[in-house]
Parts: sequence; C-alpha cells; structure tokens
Amino acid sequence: MYRHILIPTDGSELAQHGVTNGLALAKSLGAKVSAIVVEEPLDWHRFSEMTAQPPQELQKYLEEPKKQARSVLDRVAREAKQAGVSCETIQVEGGQPYQAIIAAAEDKGCDLIVMSSHGRSGLAGVLIGSVTHKVLTHTKIPVLVCR
Repeated sequence: MYRHILIPTDGSELAQHGVTNGLALAKSLGAKVSAIVVEEPLDWHRFSEMTAQPPQELQKYLEEPKKQARSVLDRVAREAKQAGVSCETIQVEGGQPYQAIIAAAEDKGCDLIVMSSHGRSGLAGVLIGSVTHKVLTHTKIPVLVCR
C-alpha cells in the first residue's frame, strides 16, 4: 500500500490533526514519513520598516520564521519517534506552499500526502483551506485530507 507519506504542517492546532492522523496511518502501514514546513515568504513591508532598526534586530526578524519552522519540525520528529515511525523533516523557505508541498512529495518519492483541511496564516502558518485545495487539484499523488 503506502510506503512513504508526506505530512505538511504549520504547527497550528488544526494542522496537528493531519500530523496525528498521518503518523497513525504510517505506523499501521509500516510506512516512513517526511514532514514539511514551508516558511512564510518575507513580508517586504515589515522588512522595509526593520531596515531602520539596528542590524541585530533585522537579523532577529529574518531568523524568526526559520526558528519557528524548526521548532514545529522538531515536535513532529519527536512524535514520530514516540510512535516508532521513521521521520525525515523538510524545511522550505518562501515560495508558494502548495508548490513546495507537491515538489517535496515528488522529490522524496512519496506515494501519499496527508494534510488537514485547514490551517492558519501568520508567522507560523502556511496551510489554509486554499493550500489544501491547490494541492488536491495540482498533484497526481493521492491526498488524504483530515478534517
């Protein structure tokens, strides 16, 4: 059946439903998992405001999305380890989330994508209903959508 499952997440409570279900399915099938977070693109308006700040404040602003994504992926990796599921993590900077999700699934040879139907936007958010819809309509890989 399925041997390699991609689980996109943004760290939100709603996206966690997809993580939980994806890990449970992977465990029951003996499949491995790749978890992906797509970092929010740089907010150029906010960036232009930050350029007036000292360099260390600018650097802090630029590093925050990376730290948030790493934290989310570390949490998924811990959950996978507790469940006894092999898990690789993928962190992607910027771009269209649905394109990054599909590209990662294809690059890693995933045969299933498990994601929640809605996530949130904001600093940690990359998944929203429209992202799930775009993944569904643009990939040939099966997608399991968790409500």
